[in-house]
Amino acid sequence: MRVHAKVAVTAADRPAVMADVARLAGVSHQTVSRVINGAPSIRRETRERVLEAIRRLDYRPNTAARALVRGRSGMIGIIGTARTLFGPTSIHRSVEDAARAAGYFATSVSLSEVTVRALSDATEHLMRVGVEGVVMIAGNDEALEVVRMTRSSVPFVVVEGDLSRASVTVGVDQVLGARMATEHLLDLGHREIVHVSGPPNWAEARARLDGWRQAMSAAGLRPPEPVEGDWRAHSGYVAGLRIGAMRRTTAVFAANDQMAIGVLRALHERGRRVPQDVSVVGFDDVPEAPYLIPPLTTIQQDFGAVGRRAITAVTQAIDDTVPQRLPLVIPTIVVRQSTAPPTRTDR
Repeated sequence: MRVHAKVAVTAADRPAVMADVARLAGVSHQTVSRVINGAPSIRRETRERVLEAIRRLDYRPNTAARALVRGRSGMIGIIGTARTLFGPTSIHRSVEDAARAAGYFATSVSLSEVTVRALSDATEHLMRVGVEGVVMIAGNDEALEVVRMTRSSVPFVVVEGDLSRASVTVGVDQVLGARMATEHLLDLGHREIVHVSGPPNWAEARARLDGWRQAMSAAGLRPPEPVEGDWRAHSGYVAGLRIGAMRRTTAVFAANDQMAIGVLRALHERGRRVPQDVSVVGFDDVPEAPYLIPPLTTIQQDFGAVGRRAITAVTQAIDDTVPQRLPLVIPTIVVRQSTAPPTRTDR
């Protein structure tokens, strides 16, 4: 392999550019570009000479420039909602990480309020900056409606929400997670299990409500009336004050950990011990869950897997590959000290 010995400028003088690589390898600028972009028509000897020059010069191709040469932006847009909530925030971060790992720039729009107008404006903004695909972290029904109404040449992948209402979707099996939480309490011997639900316009809240009901019905039990919350700890606290007065209730399944935290505080104020008097299960496995008093039993979602699958789906669509309908991510239950068999049984 022969690489030209004389180079007018090296990486020690300034960062190497493509012309420096071409000069050192004794080839044209266009040949270096074709090697970098993986063109199959380059002779093996020429390719090796260019790669050796790249190594010697420590040349780093400009990703943005390469994207322009290919006529593609190299960008994936992310629309995030409810960034104050642990689940959507974790998914947003995992999608950004997966996009970078796949060689894409990630540009995000975070919405402080979820309305059709706000989501439409976010979509239009991403179209103007030239994204190749969009990942929408759509927890509520309004976000999903925007996806259905949007007519665009770039693919949309929906994460969270009612996954039956979009063509390309990725998510966690929320119904299964709720069943696992409820079945854990049933296996411990609880029969009066109250559910603190999320807001009804969120598909995750409806799915977790359905999973709780399914598990109760499968056990031959009539589910009691759920207590509605809004994902925040304060709503869990208000629900917990009500539940604390329900002396027959021996267990609570809260639709997320923030509400479970509120329930724990309210039960303490009502003089109901956890888990001796009332067991509590949450959903999400927030970082604080192991450090609560008592440590919280909860359902853990693999947010990293969700992000990777979202980017897999959107890049398949970008490359004109029919995206495969990926299976739902399976959650797991993390058992801690907030659950135990009931000390009494009211049948």
